[in-house]
Amino acid sequence: MKKISQIRCFLLDMDGTIYLGNQILPGAREFIEYLKSTDRKFLFFTNNPTKDVQQYQKKLDLLGIQVSKEQILTSGMATVEFLKRNTTYKNLFTVAPPSFEKELVYAGFNLVQEQPDAVLISFDITLTYEKLKKATYWLLQGIPYIATNPDLVCPTENGPIPDCGSIARLLHACTGREPRYIGKPNPEMIEMALKILDMQPQHTAMVGDRLYTDMEMAYRAGVTSILVLSGETTQEQLNQAERKPDFVFPSVKKLLESINLSN
Repeated sequence: MKKISQIRCFLLDMDGTIYLGNQILPGAREFIEYLKSTDRKFLFFTNNPTKDVQQYQKKLDLLGIQVSKEQILTSGMATVEFLKRNTTYKNLFTVAPPSFEKELVYAGFNLVQEQPDAVLISFDITLTYEKLKKATYWLLQGIPYIATNPDLVCPTENGPIPDCGSIARLLHACTGREPRYIGKPNPEMIEMALKILDMQPQHTAMVGDRLYTDMEMAYRAGVTSILVLSGETTQEQLNQAERKPDFVFPSVKKLLESINLSN
């Protein structure tokens, strides 16, 4: 059995784990301060590409959590890195918010309506029927198809809202096609994080609120899996899951209490 006191590095989901919408979750600030004071390494993970790193840094700051830009890794960043490695994907048709489109342009990609090299979809709060219609057309032409993340919903203080995975399901109903997902649960995100932090899997834990992204990625990458029930996953869903996380807590507040008790 893994011991939680042996974890020296925490990879932290944000939505549903540290905050819900614009509301900080109980114990989140104290947990981050504890990690800092005990010299434990940490990195924030998110599958939500609607904000860039600077925007996430500002949001965390407003919630009372001060971190550097280097301590944040988004599925948008991971997608950009993937696209850079695949040099045939230069011209993109996107179903994405302006903030992520700006990141793509800054990284050197062309956003086009005609003759794309690939269709790229993400969590898009500016979604329109025209975007869906155009994406359907290109997918039916066999154009390569990429998505930032498979999350069906994004938790907010007012309840869950449709995420990238729901858009992908709609497009699957129209085209029969599934995208290649780049963000969680792709273990490449954890591999990127371990390189950034110079850490080993046996000393690292993934903390998140989703079984099919956060926990699945932890399983695939061989790091300790810590589920919090403060976001999407319910106790009933956990009970029905074939594979259970290494640790389960109601919140990061209870996680911190457990770490303190184990020291």
